[in-house]
Amino acid sequence: MEWIRPGALLGSLVFALMGVLIFWLSFVVLDKLTPYNLWEEIVEKQNQALGMVVAAMSLGICIIVAAAIH
Repeated sequence: MEWIRPGALLGSLVFALMGVLIFWLSFVVLDKLTPYNLWEEIVEKQNQALGMVVAAMSLGICIIVAAAIH
């Protein structure tokens, strides 16, 4: 029942939001570093290979952010 404490709940929410923000910023930087628009390539042109690469990089970034925040 420790997660019900207000301090623990607030800390969890802050770290979750911080993780999502860091992930979003890293995706934007990654999108700017590539020579094409990732969102357009994946969603509009249905580039599955690029989608798999971006998914793998996203998981890697999320694992790094989670380990850093933990």
